[in-house]
Amino acid sequence: MLQDLNIFSHEKPVLIRVSFATYILGTLFLPLFGLVTCVYISFVFHFEDSTGTHCQVPNYLPSISASISLSPESYIWRLCIGLHSAPRFLVAFTYFRFYKACFPSRFPENPLSCVSLAFSVCENLGLLLLTYVSSSETYFVHKEGFVLFIISSFIYMLTTCRLWKSIKKYSLSPKDAKSYRWKVRFLLLNISFCLLAALFYWKHNMYCESGSYTFFALFEYLVVFTNMAFHLTSVWDFQGREFMVTSAYEDKNF
Repeated sequence: MLQDLNIFSHEKPVLIRVSFATYILGTLFLPLFGLVTCVYISFVFHFEDSTGTHCQVPNYLPSISASISLSPESYIWRLCIGLHSAPRFLVAFTYFRFYKACFPSRFPENPLSCVSLAFSVCENLGLLLLTYVSSSETYFVHKEGFVLFIISSFIYMLTTCRLWKSIKKYSLSPKDAKSYRWKVRFLLLNISFCLLAALFYWKHNMYCESGSYTFFALFEYLVVFTNMAFHLTSVWDFQGREFMVTSAYEDKNF
């Protein structure tokens, strides 16, 4: 059902050829590496700075916002997110073209493909905003970036699951059904972890309970990990396909 994904025509010389699976894994490795590295450095070298809050109660894990606002953690995180953002935009438009090919005039799938693209782009923009404006610099802007990321991520995953429900219905491929099932699972896990993170954040701010901020940080990690896992299902969606970049000029024999 899918065609090889390339920027120019097939007749022109291929400059870069990479499997979609490798492309996705490389794209998702960057934020994963950045997050794990930043949390580790914060935990080992900046424990007090990354776990301290206005409540002044014992906490045992740094939040993501605290980790990526310190130095050198902020530089590592910004580098990883900056490098991964352009490929993420390309994936968003690849899905949009795929959905348009599957549902050229069908309702509600055709307009949902536009919604999916819009919120995929907003998710990436929110991530860039919260990355390059840290909580220690301008907290309000950082918070708005985080809210944009979370809301856009939820709507994107929801619309994607709806679109893949239709694809599964009309597809004979087992991998399409597998992709849909895991998308739904990761969506439900993501929502659950997000609600639990919000609960413990509220408890920490309202009652200054010892350990509440630690559980908030833990569920915050899980929100990000399930988000990454959801995007990882792209490997099944475009299995066996490639990204190709070709020359803008055809080879000519003189």
